[in-house]
Amino acid sequence: MASRRAALPARHEVPAVDAHALEAARRCDLMLTEARARGLDRWVAYLAPLPDRLRDDPLPALRAAARRLRAAYGPQDSIRDALPAELTEPARDAVDRLLRELDRLALGHVDG
Repeated sequence: MASRRAALPARHEVPAVDAHALEAARRCDLMLTEARARGLDRWVAYLAPLPDRLRDDPLPALRAAARRLRAAYGPQDSIRDALPAELTEPARDAVDRLLRELDRLALGHVDG
């Protein structure tokens, strides 16, 4: 497993992953701004670290950040219940695209 980690390219060497991560960060920023404006402290605390992680984390940590954002869309406790769909749905779609691209990378289907 350690050799697999060592073989991972740098994030900037996988432009598709980086682009999807930056889009997810931008969408997360928009939700964070709205959560702050609405005084939704719980969601602010949940979302606050994610945009920077999505922008800056190396590939091994990026999946964890993306999964954390995706987990905000839980079946019983969802960010969709707190923020408007015009913010939550594009963010969900962006993080799903990122996770798919990370899966493709893990399977060796992404070229740098």
